[in-house]
Amino acid sequence: MSATNIRIGQGFDVHAFGDGDHVMLGGVRIAHERGVLAHSDGDVVLHALCDAMFGALALGDIGVHFPPSDPQWKGADSRAFVRRCNELIGERGWKVGNADITVVCERPKVGPHAPAMRELIAADLGIGIDDISVKATTSEKLGFTGRGEGIAAQAVVLLLPL
Repeated sequence: MSATNIRIGQGFDVHAFGDGDHVMLGGVRIAHERGVLAHSDGDVVLHALCDAMFGALALGDIGVHFPPSDPQWKGADSRAFVRRCNELIGERGWKVGNADITVVCERPKVGPHAPAMRELIAADLGIGIDDISVKATTSEKLGFTGRGEGIAAQAVVLLLPL
């Protein structure tokens, strides 16, 4: 364990839109006129969260632990990734204190689904719902998210010793 009593990590993920009728965000299936191009379920919220957790402990990124070249992760539920990340940080003597996640997209609307996302993430991490923030912003029609070509998310986590 580190000599410090907290660790902070940040994560970022992006996926292009493709064929489909929904997106997965924070473990919630949200109807949408497009899906995402991804090896797993393409949940940018949970992928950014995993990267933040791994980053806080200098454990690499989601691709190191769940490589897209490995067929076992084809179509995988990203909630399993979060639970495994949580196990890995726990094995090293840490737990998530809180997480703050921002989704960047023009559509779908995230706000109505944020409470359900917070609930699922908190359950997977074994912490209180008040320790999870999920919010959204647009990019004011600028860049790939503004043009509706894809979706992105960023996450920051605080890790505390067990």
